[in-house]
Amino acid sequence: MSGEAPPFPVAIVFPLHWGEMDAMRHINNAVYFRWFESARIAYFERIGWIGMRDRTGNGPILHSTNARFRAPLTYPDTVTVGARVSDLQPDRFTMEYEVRSERLEGAVAASGSGLIVAYDYRGLAKAALPDEIASRIRDLERGHLPGGGR
Repeated sequence: MSGEAPPFPVAIVFPLHWGEMDAMRHINNAVYFRWFESARIAYFERIGWIGMRDRTGNGPILHSTNARFRAPLTYPDTVTVGARVSDLQPDRFTMEYEVRSERLEGAVAASGSGLIVAYDYRGLAKAALPDEIASRIRDLERGHLPGGGR
């Protein structure tokens, strides 16, 4: 076993914008969390959880999130933000994120994670992760869900 992390089945490319830099002349920390959110929602769309939430009321809710900043990013640059799931539980899972910089030759500029909990939006309470969603997560992580990541 190589010890390498599994690939990210969902990845989004973002150009950096001048206005995303802060007074310290690097991309503001809050921007990374928007990128994580965009990758997370793209993942949910791929597994059909957004549509299921609209139909059944069961959907994802973010419990907590964090980031580790490894290298400052500055304009101009383009980043690829990947998302994958680890630690799948009956009512929750951990989503991992990675931000790679084109300008830094593919180096990891930041990594992070979020704890996602299944939530009943009609009953306003935690819920079980739907079997269909858990199965789609496993399929996507194994590369078996159509429309696989980049």
